[in-house]
Parts: sequence; C-alpha cells; structure tokens
Amino acid sequence: MNVYEFAMKMEKDGEDFYRTLATESQDPGLKNIFTMLAGEELKHFNVLKSLKNDEQTPSLATTDLLDKVRNVFMDMRNAKEDPRIDTTNSAREYRKACAIEKDIHTFYLEKAEQGENEHVRELFLRLAHEETTHLIIMENIVEFVSKPEPGNWLENAEWHHLVAY
Repeated sequence: MNVYEFAMKMEKDGEDFYRTLATESQDPGLKNIFTMLAGEELKHFNVLKSLKNDEQTPSLATTDLLDKVRNVFMDMRNAKEDPRIDTTNSAREYRKACAIEKDIHTFYLEKAEQGENEHVRELFLRLAHEETTHLIIMENIVEFVSKPEPGNWLENAEWHHLVAY
C-alpha cells in the first residue's frame, strides 16, 4: 500500500467514524458538526485520490469550518432546550476522535517532509493543518460534554480558543 492509499484509508475511516457519531448523536447541533467533519474527511479523500491517480494537480480549497462550527455552538447556546448528550459514552468516543486526529496530523507532517515535490509537500502541510482544525473542534466538544452543566459552558464560552493554528 503506497502513501496515498494509506492516507485515503485513514480519511475514509475518519469519514465513516464521524458519520457514525452523527447517526448516534441525539443533539442536532453535534449531529450537524459531525456531518460537517465527515464531509471534510471526504474532501481530503478525494484530493488524495486525485494525487494517487495523477489525474490533476489537486488543490485543497480553503474551508470556513471553524466559523460554521462556532455558529452551530452559538445556535446551541441560544436554543431553549438543553443538549441531550450521554456524556460518559460520548466523551470516550470524542476523545478517541481527538487521538485519531492527532495521529493523522503527525502522519501528514511526516509525509510533507518526504514529499516528492513542492506541491505534494504543501498539500500534506495543508492536510495537517486541517486535521489540527478537526482536533480543535473535537477538543472543544470533549470540553463541552465533560462539563457538569453543558449549558453553562455554551453560555460562558469566549471562543478565543476555537481558532486554527
């Protein structure tokens, strides 16, 4: 299995994992975030597939994922209903997602150093950056579900920590 096939498998697994989290989530806001993350992983898969097949010189479009997630959290804060989250099981799965995102980030940084040309190196660095964004989102979700009163976290969140590196 070459590097592109391996990376494609990681991205497909990530997409499947986030779709599962979305399906299992009872909270519409979190369901929306997980669906967005699954879409981002699919976008990464398609870029890697293009690289593998030498179809074109793919580029990774900039994403406004953090803004979208920030808006979902703001909507959750403004909703009348309390979030319905099984915090014990959910936090365990969300921490697993954090670990996966860290590993994928590291993988892309390593592959960027080994890239065959400048375009591939830059693409792997961009993928690493986006995986960091996913990690930030998941860390915030872990923080959210780990609070004794998630509504207070939403109400008091300053969002200064929800920025990409």
